[in-house]
Formats: sequence, structure tokens, C-alpha cells
Amino acid sequence: MLRSLADRLFITLQYLIPQRWLSERMYQLARIEWRPLKTLIIRQFARHYQIDMQLAQQPDLDAYPHFNAFFTRAIRPEVRPLDPDPAAILCPVDGAISQIGTITEDQIIQAKGRDYSVTSLLALAPGELHPFAGGRFATIYLSPRDYHRIHMPLDGRLDQMIHVPGQLFSVNAVTAAGVPNLFARNERLICRFETAAGPIALILVGAIFVGGIETVWAGEVTPPHAGGEPQRWDYEVDEQCIRLERGAELGRFNLGSTVIMLLPPGRAEWDAGLSVGERVQLGQRLGICLAPSESGG
Repeated sequence: MLRSLADRLFITLQYLIPQRWLSERMYQLARIEWRPLKTLIIRQFARHYQIDMQLAQQPDLDAYPHFNAFFTRAIRPEVRPLDPDPAAILCPVDGAISQIGTITEDQIIQAKGRDYSVTSLLALAPGELHPFAGGRFATIYLSPRDYHRIHMPLDGRLDQMIHVPGQLFSVNAVTAAGVPNLFARNERLICRFETAAGPIALILVGAIFVGGIETVWAGEVTPPHAGGEPQRWDYEVDEQCIRLERGAELGRFNLGSTVIMLLPPGRAEWDAGLSVGERVQLGQRLGICLAPSESGG
């Protein structure tokens, strides 16, 4: 009962606090280069979350110019080897599976007893079609201690990017269970690719204190955490088009958040045995492509 009351208070507080203002202040704090302060923040964070710096390309905490550089640190490629099967769908991040399964009648499971629609997640107009009905989805939560760069699950050609302004609720399990349509109401960046499994989407969901979402092709997309309508970029299919190899970096977060991957029906399957709460790592196999796409990247 006490835990339930604490959870309700935690969720209520998130409705009341100035989410954007706090996230923008955190963004500024994470980039302070004054040595005494940035060193204190980095060392306390690394100690509290027991960060294994032996995985990092730069293991020296003092070498990072500010907290954000430390938080978005690169890791050594050999510590996250890619599954060698070219048909394998790679895990795009280090994290934990929040939910995984089949998209049923446009619905994705957010938490037990709570669903939301793919249409709202992708910021589509009512009646606008998408290729993911009956397909597969995976929601992966990145905790503060995780590696925070996002990588490609397959070779892909970038078709579209949409930035959707929104709220900045926490994306942890308590909030996912208590806030309706959480991932479809939070600020997010939708990246759609053509791949060997057909069209796929990777949705980078912002959260409280997540002061930056960026991609390798567009740079920093947010902040500012502004309101207004979604912004959409469509990419030409020509010799200049943007192609990324499987395992290549796609983008990154500042502080923890969530990545949602959508796959079309009949083109891919998750491996048996993947379960909610399971820890996963960048490069490991999550599933397999069932057939090549004629227009694949």
C-alpha cells in the first residue's frame, strides 16, 4: 500500500513540475566545463551507478570535458560484437526489454492492462496508413548506467524523420504503468528506414531531464523543447541518400530514455524466449528477417 501511494505521488508530481524548464536546466548543467564541478558530477555519477569504464574507449573520467561527453561516451567495438548472421535483427542499444510482441489492431502494449496506438506513436493523421499493422514491436528502456548511443539493427536507407514535440514524463516502469499513452505523448524523434525486412521505424522517446536527442545525419534535433506541430523531413532516394550499415551509430540520448522498434508483418520474427525485463545489449540478435525486400537498403 505504501509503495502504491508512493507511485501515485511520483506520477502526480510529474504532472505538476515544469518538465521542459527542468530538462533545459539539466541540459545546461551537463555541459558545464568548470573542472571542479564537472569532475564532481562525473565521479559521483560513475560511483553511484557503478559504471564500468573498462568498456569505454576513453576510461579516464578526468579526460571528459563535461558530463554530457562522459554520459554519451563511446565504447570499444570489441565489447559489443555484432551477431554474424546478416539476416539477424540486432539489438540497437544496451538496455532492458520493457515490452515485446505483436502489433494487434494498431495497438502496442505499454504496460500490463495499458495499450496505445501505433498511429498516435508515429504522429499520423486520423486514417493515415502505416506498414506496421500486424507486425512486431520492441520497447527497450535505457537506464542511467547504460551506454546511450543508438545503432542500426539492419542495413538501412533513411526515408523519413519526424520530430514530435510533447511532454517529458519519466519513462520508467512506474510511469509506464500509470500514465496513459506515455510514449505517444512524450517528445520523440521518429526515424523510418527501408531495410532487408522492409520498412522499419526506430522511435527515440525523450523523458524528464533528457536534454538532447541527436542523429548522425541531422545533429542535435532537441532541445529546445518547444511546442507546436511535428516537423517532418523526407529524404530523397538517389545517389546522395543516407544509408547506414547494421551496427552503425544512428543517434544518441543525453540521460536515460527509451527506444521503440517497429517491424512490418510477415517480414521478421523475434527470437523465442525474449522476455519483459530481460537485459539486452547492443549487437545481440533479437530476431531474424524472413525474406529479402526488393527495395531494401
